[in-house]
Amino acid sequence: MTNHKKILVTGANGLLGQKVTELFRHETSHELVLTDLHENAFEPKGFDYFPMDITKKEDVKDAVKRLMPDYIINTAAYTNVDGCETDRELSWKVNVDAVKHFIIASRANSAKIIHISTDYVFDGKTGNYDESSKPCPLSYYGKSKLASENALLTSGVDFAIVRTMIIYGTGKNLRPNFAVWLVNMLSEKNRVTIVDDQFGMPTMVDDLGWALVKMVELDKSGIYNICGSEYLSRYEFAVRLAGIFGFNENLIQPIKTADLNQAAARPMNSSFITLKAGSELGLKPLNATEGLQLLKTQLGM
Repeated sequence: MTNHKKILVTGANGLLGQKVTELFRHETSHELVLTDLHENAFEPKGFDYFPMDITKKEDVKDAVKRLMPDYIINTAAYTNVDGCETDRELSWKVNVDAVKHFIIASRANSAKIIHISTDYVFDGKTGNYDESSKPCPLSYYGKSKLASENALLTSGVDFAIVRTMIIYGTGKNLRPNFAVWLVNMLSEKNRVTIVDDQFGMPTMVDDLGWALVKMVELDKSGIYNICGSEYLSRYEFAVRLAGIFGFNENLIQPIKTADLNQAAARPMNSSFITLKAGSELGLKPLNATEGLQLLKTQLGM
């Protein structure tokens, strides 16, 4: 495998897209080309950027044919879980059809697709899911992400699927993720209600981005579970954040998921077994305390 690769990153304006760009810039000599639906939001120096609607098949085919990337890292998705439940057509276009467009386009030059998936492909009734666990999504978001996985599994193209969960971190011009939303609310001394019956493994975006760099460097294929190393409830995570940032944890009130009347059902326990990522990628992800301390540093607080 030669050292120099051309990599097309979709969803480049998003949290993971920005982090992947930053890490590839500092850690590798690969050539990155960035795309997202709108004009570039964070001014990545030294990289080409172009706006593209990945739901338009001909645009995707033309772009891949023109660029001839070795890798397509697809960080773009419609991740609003309740929004997916109510706008199923858009959810399917972004989360499934776009992946099929990249599959078709990648056949022109045998580009490998690295696709980001989710713990929501599972029903969360047992937890401790490994890469071979049988998916059983509860929500339309989960169903659309599972359909994108299945499209890759049956495509005949080279691919890697990265399942992750509860991504947090910071970047430029982003809508707040769970942790940053909490920081904003608690710093203004606003009261928040957080569910104490949904459990997962919050993932600092730096760990996920680093794993994607390693997957390219090691040319890995197949499915990988990649997430933070600590299992806790959303409420416990919020209380931990308050302690690390010096906020008043009494502003955080626990609530049950059933009380929220959300449009989409959520998995209650979607914990992952990450032995594969540890052994094959050397991944040693941060726990919640370490991740939140890094976030505090990155936010300059």
